[in-house]
Amino acid sequence: MAQLSETYACVPSTERGRGILISGDPKSNSILYCNGRSVIIRYLDRPLQVAVYGEHAYQATVARYSPNAEWIASADVSGTVRIWGTHNDFVLKNEFKVLSGRIDDLQWSPDGMRIVASGEAKGKSFVRAFMWDSGSNVGEFDGHSRRVLSCAFKPTRPFRIVTCGEDFLVNFYEGPPFKFKQSHSTGTPKIVPYEYRVLTGCGYAYRYGGTRTGYGKRGSGTFGLFGDHSNFVNCVRFSTDGSKFITVSSDKKGILYDAKTGEKIGELSSEDGHKGSIYAVSWSPDGKQVLTVSADKTAKIWKISEDGNGTVKKTLTCPGSGGVEDMLVGCLWQNDYLVTVSLGGTISIFSASDPDKAPLSLSGHMKNITSLVVLQSNPKVILSSSYDGLIVKWIQGIGYSGRLDRKVNTQIKCFAAVGEEIVSSGFDNTIWRSSLLGDEYGDAESVDIGSQPKDLSLALQSPELALVSIDSGVVILRGTKVISTIDLGFAVTACAISPDGSEAIVGGQDGKLHIFSVKGDTLTEEAVLEKHRGAITVIRYSPDVSMFASGDVNREAVVWDRVSREVKLKNMLYHTARINCLAWCPNSSMVATGSLDTCVIIYEIDKPASSRITIKGAHLGGVYGLAFTDECSVVSSGEDACLRLWKVTPQ
Repeated sequence: MAQLSETYACVPSTERGRGILISGDPKSNSILYCNGRSVIIRYLDRPLQVAVYGEHAYQATVARYSPNAEWIASADVSGTVRIWGTHNDFVLKNEFKVLSGRIDDLQWSPDGMRIVASGEAKGKSFVRAFMWDSGSNVGEFDGHSRRVLSCAFKPTRPFRIVTCGEDFLVNFYEGPPFKFKQSHSTGTPKIVPYEYRVLTGCGYAYRYGGTRTGYGKRGSGTFGLFGDHSNFVNCVRFSTDGSKFITVSSDKKGILYDAKTGEKIGELSSEDGHKGSIYAVSWSPDGKQVLTVSADKTAKIWKISEDGNGTVKKTLTCPGSGGVEDMLVGCLWQNDYLVTVSLGGTISIFSASDPDKAPLSLSGHMKNITSLVVLQSNPKVILSSSYDGLIVKWIQGIGYSGRLDRKVNTQIKCFAAVGEEIVSSGFDNTIWRSSLLGDEYGDAESVDIGSQPKDLSLALQSPELALVSIDSGVVILRGTKVISTIDLGFAVTACAISPDGSEAIVGGQDGKLHIFSVKGDTLTEEAVLEKHRGAITVIRYSPDVSMFASGDVNREAVVWDRVSREVKLKNMLYHTARINCLAWCPNSSMVATGSLDTCVIIYEIDKPASSRITIKGAHLGGVYGLAFTDECSVVSSGEDACLRLWKVTPQ
């Protein structure tokens, strides 16, 4: 059997120029964020305890706990909201098509009976509120002309909903059923009559004083319109006691309003304020302070006075190089934790009671992890590389241990490590070699091999020697010098070189394995093995070099005896899609395969393939990396940008 022991989570998906809205549950100290089609549940006090919900058919955008934390509502780019349980294997309660486009924000009503969602739409319906159990509408939300970036539900009665977005507006609704607030005695909100009804592609445009002010339904009456911001309004949030709400904008301003009337009562001070767009805001548990994050790469704690004005209490600077990736795009104040998220995905956790204390940084991959390796010199150290060229260092039992800063930002396709040296190849026809010095990526040397690498293998006993497969042959490298480029006369898909560098196995598009002896800069074919019925995807020698294993696109794996070249373990046909990767345990007693079918299968060499150990759903979207850290621990990675460590107990 195999049991999940650790998860090294992906980071939130981010987009330059946009904030992300994260949420959490104070009781369990967990937070929710999205990456790809996954919703990540992560515990602030237990970083290695992670749960992933992966049932969305499209990219997930936002998720929130219900008030009693028994349910989670999550949304995606198709406009769908799924409501599922936090326990019992995430059982699905309901699924509703809420908007015709991407949902950017959603919130529950304080009684847990209603949900409001906002985002993009093909028509004029950028906001919708509905009953959580039936999906029936509970109001009309006219008044916005462009994407609505954020929405908020007043946490106390009488219920109110506030929305804001790319039309620079903050709209105020009362209900249920919800409708524009009809009147204000004084204050910034303008009571706009339905005058000069002009038909537009988004409905009817209302004009007040000759200026277009909003969109809505044809008819008569009034609606409340706030015009206090001069740029995108990125986030709106009610205070915990329901007395105020705050909006933050790309105009670098934060404005506070009375939650019952909607009247403006104050602003965040411009003195020591943010110098860039403010993307997100979160209230303290006592409702007396707020946390904001900005494109200026800082987070600020603001003290909110009784009259509704805010002054800077503390400026927090998150660790980083100061580059674009250090812009802050998301935040959450939960219990004593101040959580910020950077554009690069790094989660920094500060202490609210001791903000001067250095934050805990949690990071990882944002994109598909294409490969991973375990260092021979220290098997507890795991290196993983992702499609976007990022290399991350992990330590078993600890988790994230830092990113390796590369001077080149090329995408990585193949990745290998031996001793303290890393060798990688990308889509730019280049092979890179670099030493690993502690947590640093040493000066890299490179060589252009003239063709795009398909696979990469190192001779472990003589790591200067490398074999690289290209479209119609292989390239032999010594260090960063090309020894020879050999045309083999067939389409090459995978390769492996023996630890002593004396033998090479090359797999073809035709499913054949070609075994060559290696002498200097030449290859001499010794045998051709025919067993596979599809293109070879991966070849690996066993650690004791008595065997090698191969996998193909037709879901089959084969273990071969190296000396006799006969099949050692057959009928390894239990995947339902192509095999992407395989790995041997250190004592050569087990081999693991990872597949596009999202599963990892572990075989014991001295037992029939039918006695396999199957890990179902190891990674949403497919498994692309495997490595053993010891005889009973295997680490896997995949398209979900996560790594998982499994404890294996042979049967």
